[in-house]
Amino acid sequence: MITNFKGKTAVLTGAGSGFGLECARLGAALGMNLVLVDVQQDALDQASAELQATGAQVLAFRLDVSNAEQMQAMSRAVLEHFGAPHFVFNNAGVGSGGLLWENSVKDWEWVLGVNLWGVIHGVRLFVPMMLEAAAKDPAWQGHIVNTASMAGLLNPPNMGVYNVSKHAVVSLSETLYQDLQLVTDQIGASVLCPFFVPTGISQSHRNRPAELSNSKPTKSQLIQQAMTDKAVGSGKVTAAGVAQKVFDAMVADQFYIYSHPQAIHSVQTRMEDILQARNPTDPFADKPEIGAQLKRALRGA
Repeated sequence: MITNFKGKTAVLTGAGSGFGLECARLGAALGMNLVLVDVQQDALDQASAELQATGAQVLAFRLDVSNAEQMQAMSRAVLEHFGAPHFVFNNAGVGSGGLLWENSVKDWEWVLGVNLWGVIHGVRLFVPMMLEAAAKDPAWQGHIVNTASMAGLLNPPNMGVYNVSKHAVVSLSETLYQDLQLVTDQIGASVLCPFFVPTGISQSHRNRPAELSNSKPTKSQLIQQAMTDKAVGSGKVTAAGVAQKVFDAMVADQFYIYSHPQAIHSVQTRMEDILQARNPTDPFADKPEIGAQLKRALRGA
């Protein structure tokens, strides 16, 4: 259980917007040192200037979290400047949709690179540092928060690449929690599973690297983009509210963090499908008009 944040160091990927920025703002208010990581230079500069103005110690890195060498260099710089971080928010993520077979190799490489490999790098680079710090000081405490999604617990159609990446993050996070329990009582782990919250993720194609760009999105990808834009844009839960839930969860040593607890009903339905070996339930059973609209759009009817 985390009791004190003042003077502690947090590494936050995807820190230029959304959950990453809101968690950094909370961290600054609590007197933390902040390591801000983002791929978008202007957003990173703006976040860095805002947080430094609060008096927080800030290190900023523009990098691609899927890149092992860039992440390694950043982790070394953090260790040299602040020592082992107490908190790591593996938060950077990108959204992508479309029918599974219409996703290109580049789609898979981009989404899995950011959403999964970004978390893998954050864990493999920082956990050893954190364990070493904990071994030297019995009072040292740390916590890792990996951002997954409700799409890591469900499998909404026309979002396959994203679903796969987020299910992997949930699996990684649950295993990380169990692995840490075996070796230390000083470092905790949580997985954040937000539903539709107004962040920049629905426009993440703005940061897609040129070498992983497709010439033109498919029909199913355009349909999913429009649906996601609408759902994210109309979200009532704010990124700031979710960031507060994250900090509350760290204090309470709570593993699963939900932005919309009511969405768990759908997870329960999925689990019952598995337990009863029945075919997957229609995800639009409670909102049939949305399912009908999607089917019509995809079939061109």
